[in-house]
Amino acid sequence: MERINQTLKRLASNENFQKRYEKMRRDLLQHPDIKAFLNEHREQINDAMIEKSLSKLFEYTNQSKECSRCQSLDSCINMMKGYHPSLVLRRNSIDVVYEKCPRKVIADEKRKNEQLIKSLYVPRDILEATFEDYEGDSGRLDAIDHAADFLMNYEQNKRQKGLYLYGKFGVGKSYLLGAIANELAKKKISSMIVYVPELLREMKSSIADSTLNEKIEALKKEPILMLDDIGAEAVSSWTRDEVLGPIMQFRMLENLPTFFTSNFDYQGLEHHLTYSQRGEEEKMKARRIMERIRSLTVPVQVDGPNRRN
Repeated sequence: MERINQTLKRLASNENFQKRYEKMRRDLLQHPDIKAFLNEHREQINDAMIEKSLSKLFEYTNQSKECSRCQSLDSCINMMKGYHPSLVLRRNSIDVVYEKCPRKVIADEKRKNEQLIKSLYVPRDILEATFEDYEGDSGRLDAIDHAADFLMNYEQNKRQKGLYLYGKFGVGKSYLLGAIANELAKKKISSMIVYVPELLREMKSSIADSTLNEKIEALKKEPILMLDDIGAEAVSSWTRDEVLGPIMQFRMLENLPTFFTSNFDYQGLEHHLTYSQRGEEEKMKARRIMERIRSLTVPVQVDGPNRRN
């Protein structure tokens, strides 16, 4: 049996092999990313280093960077699914290191939040919502226009208001949140949909297992937070002032887009937040929460027939 070094010598002396090798080498060194890297480090790289590192350069060029060649995380083409390559200098050679891609970062963050906040779980039809399946009748057109405007103009660290979608039961407010969240995911932008009544019940039980502060911090800092069905919960002074209040205050100060759905308009929600379960009337505290919600959102009425019937 021919030894491997003899095989390599034989191939190297083959004219066709040499031509293919030279073409591959030229193409490799003309790759825009490779050219940019070599130019950036031209004072540290010599021809011998390039020759020694050709296999690493080839490995780099055959993979997706920044998810450019992958439709989704599940269909990632890279050697390490969810990780994209970068070129580095290491011990007189060029090497490849792998870091989490944007989709992997979002997926891991979502999984962590799902484990932390159980009220993230919303109906499957909301999680799979699309604008294509969202019927654009006259009662919904304004909401669709505002949603499209947000999606087209959203930039991280730029002040941009979310939407306060209000209207009767079953007109598609929550579905529209899901459609917006899925469009954001296509752009690799993280968002979180939380069902408010369940969230507030969960927050009360979190005191016992000491996860309350961790959950509030996660809600404060999520790039785009969507609070579904605010106003459907029974109001207590604690959930209003110690849970919703700090979350709204932080997001207002940090210019983090926040969306709401509700059966109440602004005035109706303020009235709802004014009276606690004990019948206490606390107008100033309710007004304080509403000022934050008004600062964070644009009110949009969603109308139409009840599609749950």
